[in-house]
Amino acid sequence: MARSTYISTNLTEDQIRFLRELDENEILYFSLEDISSRLGQPISNLNELVENLHHKGLLDRIENGEYTRPNYHDAHVLGSFISRGGVIAYWTALHQHGLTDRFPNKVFIKTTLRKRNTSIFGTKLQFVTVHPRKMVGITWEGHGDKRYPWTDLEATMLDCFDQPRYAGEWPDLLRAFHQANMDGDKLIAYAKAYENIAVIKRMGYLATLFEKKELNDFVAFALSTVRQKYSLFEPGGPDEGIFIKDWKLRMNMSEQDILDTIHTPY
Repeated sequence: MARSTYISTNLTEDQIRFLRELDENEILYFSLEDISSRLGQPISNLNELVENLHHKGLLDRIENGEYTRPNYHDAHVLGSFISRGGVIAYWTALHQHGLTDRFPNKVFIKTTLRKRNTSIFGTKLQFVTVHPRKMVGITWEGHGDKRYPWTDLEATMLDCFDQPRYAGEWPDLLRAFHQANMDGDKLIAYAKAYENIAVIKRMGYLATLFEKKELNDFVAFALSTVRQKYSLFEPGGPDEGIFIKDWKLRMNMSEQDILDTIHTPY
């Protein structure tokens, strides 16, 4: 709070009017930069007015310059809001799609902007910066100010294979892929945007192993991307195992272990 900010003892008419306008416009959160445009009129002494309401417990501060009503702390919504176009993704989206029983201890948000990880109202937020081409497969949840973007099934799966360290554990991801009922055309379109051949090979191999007939076109596409360089099946795993020529994969996890894993409860 700035030293020059005057804190009134009681609610002033301007403060009451501002709260009423938030209610009338169903605004649950806002930034100092955009609130005037959202209300359709300039707000005089905005910083002082908002600081007074925060001091009185009628607004909560999310970050500097960004506020929410004290009864609204949805981390999915507020996290995407403060990241300016960020999308709920990775492990969080995987759980939301019902593909893992393991509940992440933070909310994962992918964004094209660099943003430091933070916590809001007791929930940890992890921001993952990606190339704009990877911002595909975005869908929406909720309505009005409770609406937030998150990745659809196919984009979620690609995100998790692209950066598995944000997707829980490798066995969990294998189980999720086995359970997921994906659209092959979407998967092809998104995979082209990601431009990660190792990821495409791993997913194509698994689609074949799991006999996912609905992904036959994706498997054909994945085979067309294979080059001479071999990739480890489990990224970050030991550099060992048999080589599969068709997929140019070194299987540091045996086929039997993969099949055992998908049938093992969490």
